Amino acid sequence: MTPLERRSSASLALIFALRMLGLFLVLPVFALEARKYPGGDDAALVGIAMGVYGLTQGLLQIPFGMASDRFGRKPVMVVGLLVFALGSAVAAWAPTLEWLVAGRAVQGAGAISAAVTALLADQTRDIVRTKAMALVGASIALMFAVSLVLSPLLAAHIGLHGLFALTSALALGGVAVVIWWVPPAPLQQVDQARSGVLAVLRHPALLRLDFGVFVLHAVQLAMWVALPAMLVQAGLARDQHWQVYLPAVLASFFVMGSTLFPLEKKGYLRAVFLSAIGLIAVVQVALWLLTQAGPSIWTMGLVLFVFFCGFNVLEASQPSLASKAAPASARGAALGVYNTLQSLGFFAGGALGGWLVKSAGAQALFVASGGAMVAWLLVAWRMEAPAAKPAAKAG
Repeated sequence: MTPLERRSSASLALIFALRMLGLFLVLPVFALEARKYPGGDDAALVGIAMGVYGLTQGLLQIPFGMASDRFGRKPVMVVGLLVFALGSAVAAWAPTLEWLVAGRAVQGAGAISAAVTALLADQTRDIVRTKAMALVGASIALMFAVSLVLSPLLAAHIGLHGLFALTSALALGGVAVVIWWVPPAPLQQVDQARSGVLAVLRHPALLRLDFGVFVLHAVQLAMWVALPAMLVQAGLARDQHWQVYLPAVLASFFVMGSTLFPLEKKGYLRAVFLSAIGLIAVVQVALWLLTQAGPSIWTMGLVLFVFFCGFNVLEASQPSLASKAAPASARGAALGVYNTLQSLGFFAGGALGGWLVKSAGAQALFVASGGAMVAWLLVAWRMEAPAAKPAAKAG
């Protein structure tokens, strides 16, 4: 990577890390802590509270992405982070589960993912873009691992209200990073002609990736509606769940680094991509079996390791593929559509996951998740890596 590519990758990864740490700090304890609110005995409403930020993100990703094409990436990122901080403050104050849902909805309105990934694509060449996106993906996964350690400890001292207040502070820290560290966007990116969203929606390769990111994040969030209870059933107290999560995440980083980048250089990205989808499908089958046979700590750790191996590969390669396939003049719009489907996946995973667990149990959730992964594998089967295009240089 060039110095500009390293600075851009590191600073934008930090923005994602600060934002996602706030979200992830809540996730491991949300289902349990939300029960303490009035109305918290309704698993379906708790699932909506977990996933509603994905719905509002989904509604606003395309407008934010298009705005970043027109007005510049950095101003859009600052506005989005301020909105996210406001939603976190509302959630920190929330006296009831309904107000918590409202705060989470405002959080989601700070939909900056498209602008961030578009800026990273603007400032990196095709040949290093998967590595740059992997750095962002690794920062997200690392924040997830850190949150698994810190979340139960912090929740015990400051509760869910305090976690949301911390999330608001982290978002404001992200604003400082945008203003003082993130390199400026290429000047021609703001001024060049814009392509319509309709052109993006007619692009077969982008549509396959849009479908895939929806399924991936729906399955991810749905799993965490049931996983904490399974770990408790396996004999692991809530504040010790990180002892399973953290080794699984860290070991999966090693697997991703030793497989994705070397095999991509050799032209095997398609095979790695499809194998990662298949791995997550197998994980759903394993979790379904464990709900019947009874989970143990070791089997849960192994299953989660396999999940994170597949998830990290997909999290790194999908946005890279989307940015390469997108027309340069509509990159923000294309990644807005992509991130819209990602956000709607979060919402669907939380809402449908909570509904399935409430109405039919965890077994039905894993059957549905496994079916969704198989459907994605069939849709992705015809994928081809897009041809490389020259990267724009920063002005």
